[in-house]
Amino acid sequence: MKKIVLVFIAIFGLITSCEDDDFCNKPTTPRMILVFYDNESPEEKKSLPLSVWAENKDSIYKDIVTDSILIPLNTKSTSTKYILSSTNVLDTLDLNYTTLDIFTSEACGFINHFFDFGGESTTNWIKRVEFNVIKIKDETETHVAIYH
Repeated sequence: MKKIVLVFIAIFGLITSCEDDDFCNKPTTPRMILVFYDNESPEEKKSLPLSVWAENKDSIYKDIVTDSILIPLNTKSTSTKYILSSTNVLDTLDLNYTTLDIFTSEACGFINHFFDFGGESTTNWIKRVEFNVIKIKDETETHVAIYH
């Protein structure tokens, strides 16, 4: 009887301790959420024609009209520089942060969270920038508000 109980406990332990390595269904490294607001009516979102690219990289967004975007931050650096173009007028957004590697599982590997988040921008078509958070750990809230 003791052997049957021990075998049952061993099998139960093996089944419940295994991790499914085939699929990753956990959150990934969050992207930064930028929302565009009307500078004259700061509580109202305002769509604009937009193209966005990281410095020395290809476009992430090209000729779209939107009031918000999600863009990735460079996980191998402590800064990322984006160029935002609206009606062929350019502004830059220089972002600074520290990264924290977080192990999620064997299937998913590591994700990054960003801390001490901030930055500055040029002011051609952008009138002002507000950094709403100092930590980026998910995609549930506005991280940066841009008024134009």
